[in-house]
Amino acid sequence: MNSAGTSHLAACNGAVSEHNMNLATELERLADALVGETGDATRISFASVAERIAKNLSVRTDEVAILGVSQRWQHLYFIVPEALKNVGFIPLSSKSALAARTTRESRPEIINDFTSVKHASVFEGVKLAAVSAEMIQKIMSAPILSGDRVVGVIQISRKGANPKTAGPDFTSDDLGKVISLCSPLGKLLQRSFSD
Repeated sequence: MNSAGTSHLAACNGAVSEHNMNLATELERLADALVGETGDATRISFASVAERIAKNLSVRTDEVAILGVSQRWQHLYFIVPEALKNVGFIPLSSKSALAARTTRESRPEIINDFTSVKHASVFEGVKLAAVSAEMIQKIMSAPILSGDRVVGVIQISRKGANPKTAGPDFTSDDLGKVISLCSPLGKLLQRSFSD
């Protein structure tokens, strides 16, 4: 399955597990609590949020990426993994970056043969853990929305030496779980980062 359009969103959302709904509800409550605060909203640990998402989706923490959109500078920047924060930006006009396409088209996708798709791989080469950098074999990418404006992108990947060692293919149920997190993540991004 290469892509999932908006008509597929309703079907995906219906398949969301109760455990995932609890995480979505928890993120929603966190975002709502921040709206009521007058202090520094950047106290949110997006690394902790990524850990919870990874556990919920049965991937490693370094396989969760959350990117913010800078409308002012017309690029995407990494929020997590933290190791990629200072590596660089992804121009929204990039033709080879999946995250840029997700932002422009506001459309979620599953690509279970990512190495065969032309894509920007500069960030894959960054070593995130004690082990050597692994190639992304499978990926889900979804827009993070605030209302109907894309404010970020969440990407969940499976990395490995080859598709078999990376783990099982992502399914529409997996994508549904990711989509259920996009609205609360949008509130968190809006509250934590201003452009």
